[in-house]
Amino acid sequence: MPLRVDVDLVLGGRWTSLRGGGREWLWRGPEPGRASVGPGAAFVDAGGLEECLPTVRGRPDHGDVWSRPWRAAGAGAAVVECPEFTLTRSLADRSGVLVADYRLAADPGYRFLWAAHALLDLSPAARLEVPTGTATRLHPEAAALLPPGAWPAGRPWLTGDWPAPAGLALDALGPDDGSAVGAVLVECPRARVVDGADLLEFALECDGQPRGVGLWRNLRGWPETGPYRSIGVEPMLGAAFDLADAGPGDAAVVPPAGEVTWRLTVSAHRRDATR
Repeated sequence: MPLRVDVDLVLGGRWTSLRGGGREWLWRGPEPGRASVGPGAAFVDAGGLEECLPTVRGRPDHGDVWSRPWRAAGAGAAVVECPEFTLTRSLADRSGVLVADYRLAADPGYRFLWAAHALLDLSPAARLEVPTGTATRLHPEAAALLPPGAWPAGRPWLTGDWPAPAGLALDALGPDDGSAVGAVLVECPRARVVDGADLLEFALECDGQPRGVGLWRNLRGWPETGPYRSIGVEPMLGAAFDLADAGPGDAAVVPPAGEVTWRLTVSAHRRDATR
């Protein structure tokens, strides 16, 4: 199914629509105030796909590029300039497949995380498919879903194997049960979301940098007041949500050449119902 994307450069380069085959894939959130944010603001959960860099959690909240205006730089290209780096993104349609090329320019040795923070509009029957056995880092909100004492004191994450790290099955994206959990799938460059006959696939290419997938499975468990359903499937560079927690090998690092390039490919498919 050919995909089409809309973006809002004024509001952080945000992807506001990703549609194909009569379906809108991006969820829209209930939070007001997205239009009034500035650098350093607390994150506003407006839905769509937000570019998160140089961190996802931590400070700045969801990074430093989602809250800044971008400028156009030619057909399908845009640039955002931050104090420590410049990010360029080019979006292109390749026979109905969406290709997003990125280039980050910064001082050699600069460490960062990046995530395509995509919040998806999915039914409770949807599933996330990645290779069985993929190392998966559960983040602290998962502790409430595990047996007492299962979470090691002082640890930023607990690692287990997909699809059920620490016995917590994560591949099912519903039904809503009042829980909310975040996880990072380590060294996982590809992921597929299956929702009925529809499939959405992400593939991330980047030589020499850690690649993963962030998962935010909020089944009406967050926020405490007025919880709602939101499902984030987030191709990412790095293996942690918070740059402050990222140890050696957990973050991308700018090489001596002073830039990192990567490519995100997004494709949609519809299975034949007769098969």
